[in-house]
Amino acid sequence: VLETLLKIFKALFINDFGRQMDFFALLPEVKSKYLELLTIQFKRSKTTGYNHQSQNIFNPEEVLFNTLGFSITRNRSSLISAGTGVFVNKGFVPKGALVSMYPGTVYQKYEPIFFQSIGNPFIFRCIDGVLIDGNDKGISKAVYRSCSKRDQVGPFQMSDITWLTPVVQNPLAVGQYVNNCSHKEFFASTYINCLRISQACIRILLFSLPVFFPIELKQYLPNITYSHDIPIPLRCVVLVTLREIKQGEELFSNYYTIVN
Repeated sequence: VLETLLKIFKALFINDFGRQMDFFALLPEVKSKYLELLTIQFKRSKTTGYNHQSQNIFNPEEVLFNTLGFSITRNRSSLISAGTGVFVNKGFVPKGALVSMYPGTVYQKYEPIFFQSIGNPFIFRCIDGVLIDGNDKGISKAVYRSCSKRDQVGPFQMSDITWLTPVVQNPLAVGQYVNNCSHKEFFASTYINCLRISQACIRILLFSLPVFFPIELKQYLPNITYSHDIPIPLRCVVLVTLREIKQGEELFSNYYTIVN
């Protein structure tokens, strides 16, 4: 999981290096670390006529495809009355691959979440009682933005807030829209779909971010803790495939969680 996150986040960082000048100015060690990759980027820009001051060469979905071999998107679910779902819209996802992240504010089981939880279908309960609020609207949205601004260090963002907007910079941060097919009503109303889904389940993995995670890549993390009074590792929820998923298929999960 960590290796995949570092791989895609580094690719996003390099693709958007024109916006990273604050890091390079204030943290020269970051610039030296990426010097080789920046040199490759510069050589490519010379052959294509690309100027790093202009817009990115690739959008985040293209970066995901070029890095991991697939891209995902939100669209109307194939399940009746399920609303939005997540689909593989390009390439294919191999078995055992990290395919998505569940974004949102991370609450310990003793922290208040009553008002945020009212009418909120996007609260994910981890097996150990930790809650993640993946709602990108209303009070939940305001709480996440507030916590993100609280943790910001100067110009350095410690979390990604773009998943709250239509234009995301981390294309994996759509896990809250992956539908569950374990409910009886789904089996009753969409039997054929569920037969297919039962062979295409997504495993949910609980992952604690290591303390040595690169500071320049934290801007792509779609999670933040509700309170930082007690220093604890950031909880991330990632979705991992149980079999190969082809282009055009919708991602489904039974919401069974495994602690890593």
